[in-house]
Amino acid sequence: MPWSSNGTFLVQVTDGDAEMLAVYKPGKGERPLWDFPRGLYRREAAAWALSEVLGWGIVPETVVRDGPLGEGSVQRFVEVDFEQHYFTIYEDPTTHPALKRICVFDLLANNTDRKSGHCLLGPDGHVWGIDNGLCFHEEPKIRTVIWEFGGERVPPELLADVERALPLLGAALSPHLDADEIAAVCARGNRVLHTRTFPLADPMGRCYPWPMV
Repeated sequence: MPWSSNGTFLVQVTDGDAEMLAVYKPGKGERPLWDFPRGLYRREAAAWALSEVLGWGIVPETVVRDGPLGEGSVQRFVEVDFEQHYFTIYEDPTTHPALKRICVFDLLANNTDRKSGHCLLGPDGHVWGIDNGLCFHEEPKIRTVIWEFGGERVPPELLADVERALPLLGAALSPHLDADEIAAVCARGNRVLHTRTFPLADPMGRCYPWPMV
């Protein structure tokens, strides 16, 4: 997948006669970053684990496997309309509950790279959130395009899911994150439960990724 910033490959996964497409991100293909350690593919798997514990189905199934280029994440390829992205999806008010789920998810995961093109719309109307490697930093680094809900109350059903998931995060995330990173996820979850409100965008604009699409 030539336009990716890190090594990203569309692969065919087989199990006997069964086969499917997946996205493979080997650790060897990662460009070094000053603020994240190597092993972003483990954060991709942690994002799926967080999505599953919450029961939100935001991230396609993602596992860590030893592939042709070494260990990396393997994520189920989802069929979507690639002309759609966050800014076009938002235009349909019926998608707002799904986008609010992604917004809360990103607050918990401390997503530093939620570009518009990382929100995908499936043919059944399901909204997916992909490219979650730049997540789970201990320090506040949220950068996302999803700020339209700032100042609104977080729906109570989302708060209930967060509260239910908090005691389960350690077991779910420990295969992929260290103890301090997991503690930071829990702290961010407790903050959401305390404020019960979507945050406002930084007026200095430092909370937006670049490029935005």
